[in-house]
Amino acid sequence: MKPDTAASAIPERNRVNLRWLIKLRWGSVAGQLATIFGVMSLVDIHLPLIPLLLIVSVEAASNAAVTLWLSRTKAEVREHQVAALMALDIVLLTLLLYFTGGPQNPFTFLYLVNIALASIALQAQWTWMLVALALMGVGVLPLVGYRELPLGHLGAAEREAIAQRGMWVAFGVTAGFIVHFLWRVTGALAERDRELRAARQVTQRQEQLASLATVAAGAAHELATPLGTIALVAKELERSLPKPGSTESSLEDLRLIREQVARCRLILDQMGAGLGRSSEQVVEDIALPELIRDSLTGVRPEPAVFVEVEDAARGKILRLPGRAVSQALRALITNAQDASKDRVLVTGSVKGEQVRISVIDSGPGMSNEVLSRISEPFFTTKPPGSGMGLGLYLTRAVVEGLGGSLHIKSTLGEGTTASFELPIAVDLQHIAQYASEQGLQPEVSTNV
Repeated sequence: MKPDTAASAIPERNRVNLRWLIKLRWGSVAGQLATIFGVMSLVDIHLPLIPLLLIVSVEAASNAAVTLWLSRTKAEVREHQVAALMALDIVLLTLLLYFTGGPQNPFTFLYLVNIALASIALQAQWTWMLVALALMGVGVLPLVGYRELPLGHLGAAEREAIAQRGMWVAFGVTAGFIVHFLWRVTGALAERDRELRAARQVTQRQEQLASLATVAAGAAHELATPLGTIALVAKELERSLPKPGSTESSLEDLRLIREQVARCRLILDQMGAGLGRSSEQVVEDIALPELIRDSLTGVRPEPAVFVEVEDAARGKILRLPGRAVSQALRALITNAQDASKDRVLVTGSVKGEQVRISVIDSGPGMSNEVLSRISEPFFTTKPPGSGMGLGLYLTRAVVEGLGGSLHIKSTLGEGTTASFELPIAVDLQHIAQYASEQGLQPEVSTNV
């Protein structure tokens, strides 16, 4: 199985957590500086400025180093690295508390910020390790003799008021950090999970297409021999029939058999070298009207198909696998004919470096439930025996394999519009990469 390139483009969980931890630490640095200078200027409390600024500088320097490392490395971020950075924050917070009143400092609430974030970002063993480290930090401060805040020049009432205001501010800051960053982190992780689910769906579709390609190639190979035998026998019968007593109707039947066998062989060739193996395509220069005209080959005369190409797009030369694109467009036209009441309209336009082709029918339209499943393989709304439910699925595979996109819009009672957009000049490297992701051998050639 090929690596899931869609999933590999999604940042891993630990990298997301580390990015938000870096933002939290910058906020912590700003808050600590504001608190230090605010206390010294507004409350008239003289703090040991040099050791406090040194501790904050260590936190800022470590955060800058981690930011630089994260921007330069593509290596996977390990959970123990995130836990180690959180442990450093707890140690630095303990040192700050040591110089500012120890466990009596109301900002001991800030221990809870890292613990709450760890409960979301880390596994249980790392979270409990940080809890133990925080408890150790609070417990060791009385043992080592922390420095009391210099409040001796204030009266008892003033000290009580400062303690209450400090408690209120510390609680507010802690609650604000926890709510804001946990909400943002959980949102980022939820978005990552949605991207992973989408990547898994893409992988599943690629696996289904690879399996379908194998089945198509096998069917083409197995059916080629009996069809060749039928064609040979029909040809011999046709030669032997023009004798007295043979009827013209018998000759017509034999010619019809040969025509239908030839048509079956053509379909099998298309399965083997067209939609079934989208990597083996000839990239050629082709005009938009010619591309649409090729897609009408073999299309039923009724309902009638009308073509409208913008004047500015008529002389535009496209460089793409014309055979695969015309087959993909033919599948859309056939579906539109099956659904349409009276007519099908095919439009073509060019905007910038993209060509857009739309197939519009006047059928009954589709419900939202049907639209949500319309691109699934083997899903069809046609009566049994009228279709296998693969046309739209293979069309999407071809279009996306060429770097384009397919869009289906439908309204009940008003009809359906199926449109796809492709680059005017497809990227050969993109085709090869897409084929490689699906386990196919990329054999893209050019024909100018």
